[in-house]
Amino acid sequence: MQETKLTIKGMSCQHCKMTVENALEKHDLVSKAEVELESETATVKHEDRFKNVSELKELVEEAGYKAV
Repeated sequence: MQETKLTIKGMSCQHCKMTVENALEKHDLVSKAEVELESETATVKHEDRFKNVSELKELVEEAGYKAV
């Protein structure tokens, strides 16, 4: 299992946090996503064979937020 950290812009409440976590956890190779509103970060735990971070950014943006 590996971790990837993303910076997420545009979140302001618990609903935003849950929306981003749920969006990231839709990916087949993601086991857990944890978002921290204060630091605007998401820690994504995923399978070792996962290599394409741009897929995670797309999921965040489809949910209405900006991944940088």
